[in-house]
Amino acid sequence: MKNIIILCVLSLGVFSCNTIPKGAEAVKPFDKAKYLGKWYEIARLDFKFEEGLNNTTANYSLNDNGTIKVVNRGYDYEEEEWTESTGKAKFVGDDNVAKLKVSFFGPFYAGYNVIAIDDNYKYALVAGKNLDYLWILSRETTIPENVKNEYLKKAQEIGYNTADLIWVEHNKAE
Repeated sequence: MKNIIILCVLSLGVFSCNTIPKGAEAVKPFDKAKYLGKWYEIARLDFKFEEGLNNTTANYSLNDNGTIKVVNRGYDYEEEEWTESTGKAKFVGDDNVAKLKVSFFGPFYAGYNVIAIDDNYKYALVAGKNLDYLWILSRETTIPENVKNEYLKKAQEIGYNTADLIWVEHNKAE
């Protein structure tokens, strides 16, 4: 009986995923096709899997089954090598709402929510499942100051501590 209870609790953790922070809203309407391609990470709240990385990028492409292939890449200066991780993302509901869940480890998913994007899909603000995860992305290695300030203000209004952001360098050729 104890094993069944443990299995049920673990299943709830795997399959019921809070995917967006309170106060944040995913972009709607969202154009999946426009979002695909390469993005440069401009800033992030640091976490275990990206710790120590710079020159970080994310590349999104469509899988045959309709999910999105995610390839994250960054340079680890301590190890002096490029690292890469491949995962998949799925829409939580309709694919015209930028509320997704992403997995790099089997059945374990985390929230990935585009909460701001410009009309040309050049700059994006992405929230994780809670206030521990935030990214500012750009199609280029820089972002205009006005867009940066707009995204920082939006993140602060949701409750993010933007003073903790890591500003990513893009100074190494791939």
